[in-house]
Amino acid sequence: MKPLTPADIRASFVNATHGEVERVPMPGLHDVIWADREYLGWRDQQAHQRAYLVHWVDDRPVGILLRASEFSLQPGIAAMCSLCRITRRSHEISLFSAPLAGQAGRDGNTIGTYLCDDLACSHLIRILPPPHPMQPAPEEVLAARTNGLISRVQALTANVMRSA
Repeated sequence: MKPLTPADIRASFVNATHGEVERVPMPGLHDVIWADREYLGWRDQQAHQRAYLVHWVDDRPVGILLRASEFSLQPGIAAMCSLCRITRRSHEISLFSAPLAGQAGRDGNTIGTYLCDDLACSHLIRILPPPHPMQPAPEEVLAARTNGLISRVQALTANVMRSA
């Protein structure tokens, strides 16, 4: 992923009002290892139900505002993130909704999907299985996971922007 500046991030949101964009807390960008990211995702520490996801589409950053459900999944079950497709414990997956871009979002229309609660998909896909003769090489696994994650993030933001 190409590095992002605070100005890039603030200008990227496609489904937020100007007031919401002004209130977006910036993540610690100095800590980000950009080469190991397919997107930048973070939770608002002051309003934990708010979350943000920004990624590059061609030469333009695209960001979406997300809201985590206040309800959690049933304890003791496994759930899968729709972006990284990694199965985790139920308290590590949350239902997030995103207002649609444009008038549809202002009218209250949203889409929802289950995502890693910490939005750490980029880190999780890099936890690779040990090499085994009956499995693909770890580099191939990472390449497939990376391509899949990028494709699904782009599809999510495209669905948010579809109404604009």
